[in-house]
Amino acid sequence: MTQNADIIIIGGGLVGLTQALALARHGITSHVVDHADQAAMLAPGFDGRTSAISSSSMKMLEAIGLADALAGKGCPIEQIWVSDGLKLGSLDFVPGAEDGYLGQMFENRFLRRTLYEAARASDAIQLHMPARIITKTRNSSGVRVDLDDGTTLCAQVMIVAEGRQSKTREEAGIKIVHWQYQHSAMVGAVFHEKPHNNIAYEIFYPSGPFAVLPMLNSPEGRHRSAIVWSVDAADAPGYMKLSGRGYAAELEKAMGGLLGTVELAAPLSSYKLGFHHAGSITAERLVLIGDSAHGIHPIAGQGLNLGLRDVAALAEVLVDGMRLGLDLGDAQLLDRYSRWRSVDTLLVAMSTDGLNRLFSVPGKTASAIRRLGMGMIQRTRPAKAFFMAEARGESGALPKLLQGVTI
Repeated sequence: MTQNADIIIIGGGLVGLTQALALARHGITSHVVDHADQAAMLAPGFDGRTSAISSSSMKMLEAIGLADALAGKGCPIEQIWVSDGLKLGSLDFVPGAEDGYLGQMFENRFLRRTLYEAARASDAIQLHMPARIITKTRNSSGVRVDLDDGTTLCAQVMIVAEGRQSKTREEAGIKIVHWQYQHSAMVGAVFHEKPHNNIAYEIFYPSGPFAVLPMLNSPEGRHRSAIVWSVDAADAPGYMKLSGRGYAAELEKAMGGLLGTVELAAPLSSYKLGFHHAGSITAERLVLIGDSAHGIHPIAGQGLNLGLRDVAALAEVLVDGMRLGLDLGDAQLLDRYSRWRSVDTLLVAMSTDGLNRLFSVPGKTASAIRRLGMGMIQRTRPAKAFFMAEARGESGALPKLLQGVTI
């Protein structure tokens, strides 16, 4: 059986589903293919994984019809507090009342469920989950995907949102620049004694950054925050073997008592950190978005937001092309997306990499120099405004969706 649509999206995670919904909002149909079993992905319960959604990304999610579903479900980030190992000379970012919050923290499982249910309700989106791809074909006339259930999907262009280990990217011969950091990130969530007051804490240690990110209180009313703790890769297994009480004691020490006593609120997970950047984000009738195109250090929590910026830019390019009557796989059309996104993604990737390396330099002298620089930023309003605009995702040539405007 053959099914036609305008687009085939390989990958039904947060970025892939958002892309499908952004296009559907403007009349472009899509097939979304993913091998994962959504029933398992959407099972109730909090698994500790969260995402910081910048204020510009929130504007896009609201513009594509998710405002009601998301309202009141995220915890606003109203301040970011940055410290070099809890030493004197911290830096804090507090937007003005007219600027609104810097972002919101959501549970990944909730975001995935919200996007999935919206996609399933859309007449413009056909979900193939779980499904296994047998063959993929791209040529001058279009793209084709054959599934293991005998279904053949045909479209004008293929969007790849498979994640860091993208098989489709590899099959297309697209090379990546990549390296591994000597760090692992431990991810989870904690209950804590004191309220977080909607403050996100970023504490830099030579062994890696430690982020404490505000979440909504639990249903029982307990204060909660998410944690992303980067440590030397050799030390991570030892931390992960600690008892819940022992790990909580290490967390309290790293947090310097900022939130009082803590207790684990979700299972911990750990993964090795790496960097990659695709040499090209387009090929014949092929487009890379999200982690398929770039993977950055989580130091500033911008990984998902960078992918959502891809979504907004690609949606604008394709909608403009549709309105001009162009083939959506037209090389010049896809080249516009490539030129729009390549510089921004590289700059963000390299700045997060540089920031990580800067704060990883050990020693009192290096720390003193960093704190001197932080103090200068703290006292310079334009510099702070620049960094807050970056945190909100409002710098550069913003696509319309990130401004909260439909295309």
